[in-house]
Amino acid sequence: MNNILREHRVLVTGASGFMGSWLAKYLLDQGATVTTILADWNPNSYFMRSGIFQRVQNVIGSIEDYNLLEKLIGDRGIDTVFHLAAVSVEGLAFEKPRLAFEINIRGTYNVLEACRVHSDVVKRIVVASSDKAYGDSPVLPYTEDLPTVGKNPYDASKSCADMIARTYSHSYGLPVAVGRFGNIYGGGDLNLNRLIPNTIRRLLKNEPPIVRVPTQGSFMRDFLYVKDAVNSYVAMFKGLENPDVHGEAFNFAMGGSWTVLEIVQKIQRIMNREDIEPMLVPQTHGEIWHQHVSTQKAQKVLGWTPYYSFDEGLRETVEWYVEFLCGSVLANGRTPLVAGV
Repeated sequence: MNNILREHRVLVTGASGFMGSWLAKYLLDQGATVTTILADWNPNSYFMRSGIFQRVQNVIGSIEDYNLLEKLIGDRGIDTVFHLAAVSVEGLAFEKPRLAFEINIRGTYNVLEACRVHSDVVKRIVVASSDKAYGDSPVLPYTEDLPTVGKNPYDASKSCADMIARTYSHSYGLPVAVGRFGNIYGGGDLNLNRLIPNTIRRLLKNEPPIVRVPTQGSFMRDFLYVKDAVNSYVAMFKGLENPDVHGEAFNFAMGGSWTVLEIVQKIQRIMNREDIEPMLVPQTHGEIWHQHVSTQKAQKVLGWTPYYSFDEGLRETVEWYVEFLCGSVLANGRTPLVAGV
């Protein structure tokens, strides 16, 4: 896939967020010209600290502003769009559903409508969705032919955005691919309340890691290392050369599932902190218990497979946070309200 992005004019929404910053860096390294729309950013973020901010063309604004999007895409001759901007924290979406719907749903149709208006120039559109778009399906693993029926505010917002993206492809012929991701993890995620960074941070402070538990059973999740997630976006970009991929959705994850306790214990082993007993905490609001996806379609159609094992990805992640947290910068920094998924 080397150099297929060279000289492309790319818009990345959500580039200041965790996933978006890793993707933007890769695109820049491959020779693409990258434009971003910034509504909010954290000075301690990977986007700022790694110098991505200085390398991209930043436009201050929001994806809620359709006129800005339409003018930006037209004036800059954007040929490729990666749409990652979203309220990506489930708890925040639960507390502020209107914010989640405005950004995740309205923002998505604004991006797609601007692409439709400039369809003579825009040749590839990749939209970030989530395994949460499937809702609480009893069928496991999730396959792409299952309905998108999210019920919680975050899940519903991703279901709607997912359907809107595919609608624009089927109705207007836009070259859209949708990626439905498991839980993406890795260095640079400054939502330190998420399971993996929070576990690392607490162990570094000699505090017991927190294991959230439902009323019965346990949460099980599928994960994907951020570098493999970058490769999945590039795989969709490349796949859109084939018209048969237009309007299609693809699952991306490791294709397994782990309990929260198993993940915490993996991190404890990597950090040599098995001496600290995890703290079990009841879950405060409803989340789906078990989620994992089948990636067979992505493997067959796009030729994509994850490169990193869970343990390999966790080791690199632990190394990143040890340097970041012990270096200093942040123990309790703020989390941006809006960031990439």
